[in-house]
Amino acid sequence: MERKEKGMGIKARRLLAYIVLIIISILCLIWFYILFINATRSKGELTQGFTPIPSTHALENWVNVYNGTLPIFRGMINSLIVALSSAVVSTYFSTMTAFAIHAYDFKIKNAVFTFILMIMTIPTQVTALGFIELVQKMGLEDNYIPLIVPTIAAPVTFFYMKQYMDSVLPLSLIEAARIDGAGEFRIFNQIVVPLMKPAIAVQAIFTFVSSWNNYFTPALVLHKENMKTLPILIAQLRGADFLKFDMGQVYMMIAFSIFPVIVIYLILSKYIVGGVTLGGVKG
Repeated sequence: MERKEKGMGIKARRLLAYIVLIIISILCLIWFYILFINATRSKGELTQGFTPIPSTHALENWVNVYNGTLPIFRGMINSLIVALSSAVVSTYFSTMTAFAIHAYDFKIKNAVFTFILMIMTIPTQVTALGFIELVQKMGLEDNYIPLIVPTIAAPVTFFYMKQYMDSVLPLSLIEAARIDGAGEFRIFNQIVVPLMKPAIAVQAIFTFVSSWNNYFTPALVLHKENMKTLPILIAQLRGADFLKFDMGQVYMMIAFSIFPVIVIYLILSKYIVGGVTLGGVKG
């Protein structure tokens, strides 16, 4: 009798968990649905309120965006260059930093770890003025270097990598590789990086999305039209005067801009569950 009641209790909790997950999933996905619905509607239809049924103006909105004055395809390429480069350098060098803290024992190890975590509390806006002055002095305006190189120092990514490394990378494995004569870079690239693939994939997605959606820093650094990223172009489209403003075009351009993010997510999604789960558990 007790087993039966316990089994029913487990089933009830499982059913409740599924219901909650379904509700959360709907709440997360409904905004994408609204976006794609609005991308099919005209300016006049959008002023009349929301309707769950798609309209017939998707092609018209796309043609207006494509034939407009903003270089959207060039903006897409610019965003891809910045976001992909940032994802690669951020995950690689954050993993390397985490490996140094994890595998080596030196006097200021704890102080370095604490210092890196303290940097996480500093907002980007606080350092923006000094950053822009440095960029101007170095002559790097209208250049992607100031948007890519600083992502090497990513405290949040480093912390996640360190937690994951504590779970999957025993020091005995590193010592065995050293005894076999492997150099430190070989150990890192051929042993550590393959073990860290799930974590690297998860953080690559997060870094890519963060860089892709970043408006603040690129808007301060990029001024030439052919160098601007998609968030800047979307802001320009929204900031058009009343006669040129078309909310249908804005929705279509936003839908266009999130397509690469969806593709990247689908490519790397198989690593997310395992990567997030192990990254939150210390062995």
